[in-house]
Amino acid sequence: MRDIWVISDTHFNHTNILNFTDDFGDKVRKFDNVNQMNDCMITNWNEVVKETDIIYHLGDVYFGNSHETDEILKKLNGKKRLILGNHDNGKDQILYKHFAKITLWRLFKEHNMVLTHIPLHESNMQKVEYNVHGHIHQNISPTPNHINVCVEQINYKPIHIESIIK
Repeated sequence: MRDIWVISDTHFNHTNILNFTDDFGDKVRKFDNVNQMNDCMITNWNEVVKETDIIYHLGDVYFGNSHETDEILKKLNGKKRLILGNHDNGKDQILYKHFAKITLWRLFKEHNMVLTHIPLHESNMQKVEYNVHGHIHQNISPTPNHINVCVEQINYKPIHIESIIK
């Protein structure tokens, strides 16, 4: 049986994200360099995701050099699906090469959730109770029914879909 995993906002190769700080002035991503960050996320991803598993990336996959990103995405296990983020180019051939499906959202009625990049307004959550999202990084989700799966929130490791609501 294959499992379903979720992750968001990896920002592979995004050097400047290592300079981002929280409201207290502390660095959000505590890595020495972008290669260390990339390697951590690749290792964490492959520790839990098997080749036959499905993984939903909720957007903002990478920044910068597409050749380097191609090499990173080749290393990642699983059947990858992408929910486009605000920093993803919907015409990016590297994304099309590595993601079997690219959409704007994914409804999972059986898990009572919708996957998106940006948190939905509650008026758009009538068919499900939970909105699993990315985009806001280390910040707190707007309501208890919004669940932030940005890498900063899930220790840079994909989370199993059945563990999200628990």
